[in-house]
Amino acid sequence: MLFGLFKKNKPTAAADFSFLGTDMHSHLVPGVDDGSDSVETSLELLRGFVEMGYQKIVTTPHTRPDYFPNTEADLRAGFERLKPAIAQANLPIEVEMASEYFVDYEFLQQQDINNLLTFAGKHLLIELSTYQPPPNLFDTLFQLKIKGYQLILAHPERYGYYASDFQQFEKLKDFGCQFQVNLLSLTGNYGKPTRDLAMKFFKQKMVDFLGTDMHTVKHLDSLKAMQQDGKLMRFVLEHEFRNASL
Repeated sequence: MLFGLFKKNKPTAAADFSFLGTDMHSHLVPGVDDGSDSVETSLELLRGFVEMGYQKIVTTPHTRPDYFPNTEADLRAGFERLKPAIAQANLPIEVEMASEYFVDYEFLQQQDINNLLTFAGKHLLIELSTYQPPPNLFDTLFQLKIKGYQLILAHPERYGYYASDFQQFEKLKDFGCQFQVNLLSLTGNYGKPTRDLAMKFFKQKMVDFLGTDMHTVKHLDSLKAMQQDGKLMRFVLEHEFRNASL
């Protein structure tokens, strides 16, 4: 039965995302990338996370030299501006910071791979180009692995160039990459091909984490709307994820 959607005993639809516990992909550090533009916006998004049932956030601003050439110092400084506001707002949620690293051909030359921003030990969130993978991808991943990083590939469903060569995704999994699918991919927010590929990952039991990839209030509104889709929320509940372990 496709994804278990038509089982006689359907689970009760979740009212929120509290079953995930932790979101490990968002862009809440103000003014450092294409995410939150201010402390006020960050607080609004965090209030939304609380309303949606999350207990912990690992926010992951971009580190991408071509568009967002952030250093660790830049990101930490931005996060330090946000922390007092979170405390003052008395929000009942734990907030940590790591980064989402863009892996391209020059990644090993551009980054000090001995000192990358990680979470829950050495979990490392990485992303690829949505146009084409770097030709040295597996060499780069190997170098990260021998440094002890536990690799999490952000939104693999957005790498449509592998859709017709699905074995490349299987190779990434076999190589030790865990897959983090964006919740909004399941709603068609990024288009039908992305949604279809996300659903294929579910069918193949290849999804390890669900993330919001929260950038804006628009994303927050879309996630709140998703909570009202009982059929989709039941589908999500029929699967297990590793978010709560972080």
